[in-house]
Amino acid sequence: MTQPPDQPPAHGGFGAPEQPSEPQQPPQAQQREPQTDQQQPQESQGGGPSQAPPPPQTPPPPQAPPAGPPPGYGYPQQPGPGAAPGPYNPPPPQGPYAQPGPYAQQGPYAQPGPYGAAPQPGPYAPQPGPYGPPQPGYGYPQQPPYPGGGPATMPLGGQGPGAPGGPRGPFKGRTALVVAAAVAALAVIGGTVYAVTSGGDGGGDASGKPTVAASGSGGTTATDDPVDPGDGSGDGGEDPENLNEGRKPGEAKVLWYKTAPDVPASGASTPGMWITGRTAVKAAYKQVFGYRTGTGEPAWDTVTFPEKICAVTDRPSSGGKVVIAYESGSSDRAKCNRLQQLDLDTGKKGWTTQISDGALFDDVVTLRLSITGSTLMVGRSQSGVAYDVGTGKKLFDKKKYGASCFPSAFAGGSRLIQVASCGAYTSTEHDEIQELDPSTGAVKWTQKVKKGWKVSQAYSVDPLVVYLTNDDKKAWNISTFNADGSFRSEVTVDEDFAPQCGWSILGSSLTTCQGVATDANTLYLPTKATTGPNRIVAISLSTGKEKWRVKSPADESMLPLEIENGKLIAYVEPSYDAGGQVVSIPLTGTGHSPTKLLQNPAATATIENTFFSRDVEWADGRLYISNVTLTGNDDSKEKLMLAFGN
Repeated sequence: MTQPPDQPPAHGGFGAPEQPSEPQQPPQAQQREPQTDQQQPQESQGGGPSQAPPPPQTPPPPQAPPAGPPPGYGYPQQPGPGAAPGPYNPPPPQGPYAQPGPYAQQGPYAQPGPYGAAPQPGPYAPQPGPYGPPQPGYGYPQQPPYPGGGPATMPLGGQGPGAPGGPRGPFKGRTALVVAAAVAALAVIGGTVYAVTSGGDGGGDASGKPTVAASGSGGTTATDDPVDPGDGSGDGGEDPENLNEGRKPGEAKVLWYKTAPDVPASGASTPGMWITGRTAVKAAYKQVFGYRTGTGEPAWDTVTFPEKICAVTDRPSSGGKVVIAYESGSSDRAKCNRLQQLDLDTGKKGWTTQISDGALFDDVVTLRLSITGSTLMVGRSQSGVAYDVGTGKKLFDKKKYGASCFPSAFAGGSRLIQVASCGAYTSTEHDEIQELDPSTGAVKWTQKVKKGWKVSQAYSVDPLVVYLTNDDKKAWNISTFNADGSFRSEVTVDEDFAPQCGWSILGSSLTTCQGVATDANTLYLPTKATTGPNRIVAISLSTGKEKWRVKSPADESMLPLEIENGKLIAYVEPSYDAGGQVVSIPLTGTGHSPTKLLQNPAATATIENTFFSRDVEWADGRLYISNVTLTGNDDSKEKLMLAFGN
């Protein structure tokens, strides 16, 4: 279904308020053709059948942040099934996605009329060879794409990775340069892509080999160290702003908090938050700060970079190492091409190198970094290069293969997944998904995607769950795969889902989603709620069907974080007068009622709500919230990070 072009996508209460200077968003893509008399599944708590959401409305924005330019993230949302007919939402046709034949569909999605009841073929076209034809019922369009063609959602609460809190434009950072680079990249049909590293100021010698920082220390101490106001030691044991004053019985305590460093008036992105057993590490603009998890005391001297940070590995290696990319200069033409390894527990710098451009249109305007085992994968716009995380030794390149297949995105974690764009602007244009050996880059398997469908996000790499979009059909699809790359199932739940996903115009990152969790057999997705509580839906990876759903315990949305000790951990958004919550949800049995693990204090609800673009992590019974973008407004002292605990 669609939404009129003058209506921005509705949101579920996350992210920054709408910026009036942003361009209008294009109409939303349809989830699937409207159904009549659709029956919704029962809630596990006996709340009765869930109702189809009302037509998307533009809700009032949350409390406005200090003035500043929009960070540039777009937030696509799923339209509700009850949208009124109009030029972009015609009356429901009878089964246009189905054709009569052996795969006639049965059950609540079946359609009467001349189109029969078989579902439309999905994104994975029948392919000759070992993969065979796709299974019956494969290909329902599901999740709507981001404005302009893919999911544009931001970390919980808003940064730019799901459905944070307000519609914005689909670009971030140096918009004009990024868009120009993307347009140029799309024009490539042939040619060779080179993945080369070279020397230069900022890391690496002339041969492209990584170098190790001369100093074994963590670097110089920043002048804008984000310590608590009036507390030069950075000791989180003091509470100079009295954030815990008036804390009620049963409410958690603000263990410590840090104010943000000075950033330009135009604002700055602050990607990267890592929690180890003893250290909480946060990147912000040109600096990386390390704090003791329990007290907030500085764990090591602040590490300062010569230029602003532009990309980070979202998770550390098993040895507690991360890799941070920073820009080559301060001009609008600066590239995101310097890499620096960093030890999270000590703050010591390790190896450093520089990433050069590849072939024509294969640039490093943006990079995306991921770690699989001991392998760092660096994604350019049309190629990739891998390094050993511990030593910085180059392992392999991933370049153009076949007639015209260019690696366009990577996903790391327990497996290394690559997505390639093949045959651009030809009759054979399509995407391909591959699993790579992280040590050698060898291809383990390949799965071709039907023409017209694009792989936009990986909700999980193990098991592999991907989110696809089709601009021509204004449709989306969530598909799951077995370990050998064969098709497993597709999500057939007729629902508006709202995970929080980051987005890049160059499409070089796949794992930017929060607000989604998986285990071996189940996918957990949050629904969209324009007002009142939302639901988390548990979906079988074997069948694509709903197993159960549970309602948020508050009027605010609840989002999955992770699986812990056989239970789903979820974060419940704060309201204007109540703090957020952390809850656990049983995964087995007949009851799935949330149990409260942490109730943030009402006294800090206003501050918690100012994290318009935020990263949220639950670790060792503590909740950590950090900003992912800063406004640069000097009239207010933004918080960089908060830690809650009992």
